Amino acid sequence: MAAEADEPLEQNFIRKHAIEQAEELNVSIREASCRVFSNSAGSYSANVGLAIENGGWEDESQLQEQFLTRKGFAFNADKPGMMEQQADLFKSALKTVDVTFQNLDSSEISITDVSHYYDSDPTKVVEGLRDDKKKPMSLMADTTTANAQVRTLSETVRLDARTKLLNPKFYEGMLSTGYEGVREIQKRLRNTMGWSATAGEVDNFVFEDANSVFIEDAEMQQRLLDTNPNAFRDMVTTFLEANGRGYWETTDENIERLQELYAEVEDRIEGV
Repeated sequence: MAAEADEPLEQNFIRKHAIEQAEELNVSIREASCRVFSNSAGSYSANVGLAIENGGWEDESQLQEQFLTRKGFAFNADKPGMMEQQADLFKSALKTVDVTFQNLDSSEISITDVSHYYDSDPTKVVEGLRDDKKKPMSLMADTTTANAQVRTLSETVRLDARTKLLNPKFYEGMLSTGYEGVREIQKRLRNTMGWSATAGEVDNFVFEDANSVFIEDAEMQQRLLDTNPNAFRDMVTTFLEANGRGYWETTDENIERLQELYAEVEDRIEGV
């Protein structure tokens, strides 16, 4: 292993960092050199996506602690197939990270189609662990074509919003399918907010433009309500939550409209 190679530290940064972590945590260099972490055997995901989907989280620190707890199991080269809880080692490794990276490998599933991508994103986790509290650069590789590209996460979120959530061809196509189509639109709005929670890389205009398309337009608002009132209520809730959590700055008029609309939709669903 590189960490155990007998080389000058200025020529072997893997060894240099492993030695520093070994001294910090009072473990062997071999143990400190671990860089592959995941869930415990038999479990999957950080459940951050689940918490955001159902609104069951108090603040970002809860999501970050959940990520660290669920993902802090290390692969041990000396014990193949075994996963060991190494939360302190995981935190020690993350706090020196300068760049986070994910790979988008499917042209059919984008970063807001599913919660998996932001569920695995450690951007704000790293920011919280770093001594200088500096947010790492977040990159996303698009390898869905032969012309692979690497973009910043914020660029990828903007591109995704323009091609899905805010694209008339997309949302009109979804609406043409009826009840489930409205739920699909709402799911992408909720997943967009997920990126705000885990990375803080969603521009304000995304929520503002989405509000213009789906809420301010009275005809569109009525179509959504008539087609799937439950999903439309969830959409209104997501807008209000995004504002309440500080992810979307908008006018008091917009918030008052959403609050009134929520009460109206709730009454309709309850048959009042």
